[in-house]
Amino acid sequence: MNDAPVFIVGCQRSGTTLLRLMLDSHPEISCGPETRFLADLGRITGSEWERFSLYGFPKEYWYQRFADLFGGFQHDYAAARGKRRWADKTPMYALHLDLLDAVFPDAQVVHIIRDPRDVVISHRERFGYWSALKAVAKWPRYVEQARMLGGQLGHERYHEVRYEALVRDPATTMRALLTFLGEAWSDAVLDPDAHPHDVLDRYPAFSAARRRAGDNAAIYRSRVGAHRRRLDPLLAIAVRVGCGLRARELGYGRSVREPGVFAAQRELSTEACS
Repeated sequence: MNDAPVFIVGCQRSGTTLLRLMLDSHPEISCGPETRFLADLGRITGSEWERFSLYGFPKEYWYQRFADLFGGFQHDYAAARGKRRWADKTPMYALHLDLLDAVFPDAQVVHIIRDPRDVVISHRERFGYWSALKAVAKWPRYVEQARMLGGQLGHERYHEVRYEALVRDPATTMRALLTFLGEAWSDAVLDPDAHPHDVLDRYPAFSAARRRAGDNAAIYRSRVGAHRRRLDPLLAIAVRVGCGLRARELGYGRSVREPGVFAAQRELSTEACS
């Protein structure tokens, strides 16, 4: 059995919460709410090292302290839920995989990637237009950093999941993920709504509204390609400029060069002229 910690990372609005709830439904794995603070602890051995080095302890001492604190409460939380192994879902840790490696040298990282156009639309609908514009710069930064550092971890410790594959074929995608994690298959991961999870109060209402608007299922596919209906010209240009190269490398390229909104506008113009 593999008891190594698991970290789910990725640009925000890429499906990290869905993947967290699916993994948390596994009978052996506990994946609680976001933590975020591990990156702040990392400042001790990073940007604040000149000051903290005066205490006389090497960085390895601090890494062990971080592991004792972070791994300790995660282990206790998992045990209280009757589970053997703990996982953490914090998107921003995609930028700190080097720290995760130093603190938990056996940790396995799961990086979920989503079409940047849908990520941008999700930011706009959730947080507003300014957040959507910032997401144009955030998406390639998160993806590039995680893939670069993940490549250094190797295939036994780094695994990529595509959001589109997760919702279109959850069984195949989760089987591959559980194989990577060294865990036995469980049908429970395909029905996260049937299992208890510790989530913020606003999440059930939010996810219920999304299900009603789409497939009326816990793993809904309706958000794949949302940009085709919702991406306005300004955001379409911003995504093409800011994310186009990386998006094409990942297979999201054709309609980044040819945004659906532009095609629709041309069709309307043609109809008007005729």
